[in-house]
Amino acid sequence: MSLKAQVDSDIKKAMLAKNKEELEALRSIKSMILLAETEKGSVSEITSDTENKLLMKAAKQRKESADIFQQQNRADLAGRELFQLEVINRYLPKQLSVEELTAELKKILAEVGATGPQDVGKVMGTATKKLAGQAEGKMISEVVKKLLAS
Repeated sequence: MSLKAQVDSDIKKAMLAKNKEELEALRSIKSMILLAETEKGSVSEITSDTENKLLMKAAKQRKESADIFQQQNRADLAGRELFQLEVINRYLPKQLSVEELTAELKKILAEVGATGPQDVGKVMGTATKKLAGQAEGKMISEVVKKLLAS
């Protein structure tokens, strides 16, 4: 089932359950999908890779917003953003743990032949493509820099 169809189905369930918060989060996901589909120069159906990128972007936005709201002592708004993040995470592929990410990155380091900090760019290009949707770019970058520094 495509992400769009799955979200549509979940919207109907949330409407029947009268769950306003979940409905709001699901509608924002659907809105992102529709915008991507109608974007100039795009194909009518978006790929699962594009769907993952959209979801990762939305998750990152929600996380950053929640952090800002918490810094400003706005627990009500932070809670709303965190709830939406939770809903978005349901549709994302399972995120790699730090240990799993480190193991994958070690394989990529060997593949690319990276030896030191000067090779971060080479590794990041390959790693972000292979691990798209499975880990955040910031997390990948931190682990790569740590591995190449040692």
